[in-house]
Amino acid sequence: MKKIALFAFALYTVCSVSAQIKMPAPSPSQNISQDFGLGKIELSYSRPSIKGRKIFKEGSELVPLNNVWRTGANGATTLKFTDEVVINGVTIAPGKYGLLSIPGSTNWTLIITKDTTVTSPAAYKQENDIVRIVATTTKMKQKVETFTMQFANIQPESCELHLMWDKTAISLPITTKIIDRVRTQTENALAAEKVSGNTYYAAANFYYEYDKNYNKALTCVTKAIEINPKFFWMYLLKAKIEKALGDKVAAKQSAEKCKEIAGQQNNTDYVRMN
Repeated sequence: MKKIALFAFALYTVCSVSAQIKMPAPSPSQNISQDFGLGKIELSYSRPSIKGRKIFKEGSELVPLNNVWRTGANGATTLKFTDEVVINGVTIAPGKYGLLSIPGSTNWTLIITKDTTVTSPAAYKQENDIVRIVATTTKMKQKVETFTMQFANIQPESCELHLMWDKTAISLPITTKIIDRVRTQTENALAAEKVSGNTYYAAANFYYEYDKNYNKALTCVTKAIEINPKFFWMYLLKAKIEKALGDKVAAKQSAEKCKEIAGQQNNTDYVRMN
């Protein structure tokens, strides 16, 4: 009886050890969250590797041309927008969408679809398309073994989603509209009964960087400095605004003031910048 019990325990131990074996995923998943405009874009996909297989060819084993592709491996590839965006002239409301593609020899058709479950050509229904965009392929010098997507060239109202595999690269432009909304927020904040120095500084940044209204920017940064005269970084913004207005003398004075206060506070970065 004791031998039977020991054998059963040994068998259980072997089975338990076997059950704990973990292998790397052949096509590992990746989730990317990118701040954009006043919201975020969240990309979820799996990343297959070429592994010596033919790719982007007629009838190839891996991603044959002119077939709907899930734009990744395993489950469906998805994009989630937390704020309104525009792709190819089509306004897309906040929400989660599928990203599909039809690779061609010189261009790809990229598809944003309402269906977030498409994993095969047979499951695709064109009536679920939100927008289609034809993107020209670019040939890269270096081969990319593992399918890669990333956000690049990120500006306040525009960015690009780059797709790269083998020596082929594709770019999907994405835009948003935020300046009018931020202007309204700024004007409301400045109309408050009590306005802080930080609010004036943020407003000055908006008018300088985005609205290009340099006179309003100068008024706001001047008020910010009056409230916080030891905040050296505010003088640097003031110098930039004065330079944009063509007042080089005042810009130099503001830069020197920033350098002086930054030096007193041992901030070598701002000393160097000025």
